[in-house]
Amino acid sequence: MAEPADSLPYEVARNLEREMRIVREAIAVVAYGTSPRVIVAGLRMGAELLDDGRRLAAQARVRLLPLWHADGARVDIAIERTADERA
Repeated sequence: MAEPADSLPYEVARNLEREMRIVREAIAVVAYGTSPRVIVAGLRMGAELLDDGRRLAAQARVRLLPLWHADGARVDIAIERTADERA
């Protein structure tokens, strides 16, 4: 059964927020030193999260790297310590 057209924007916004929360949590895990690198895979809206994710990562002094799939349409996100943090 198809979703009503007026519920699509809500669903998109909810998915974006859910996936952004996952990215924020990955940034926190790396920033606090719990792990040197975290990969968030299986995102539906990864490309839409890159700009905000990079900004948040920079504020936390970690790096966000896009890991593009071979099809070029999907992207996973890696969060890792910067070179300064590894030293």
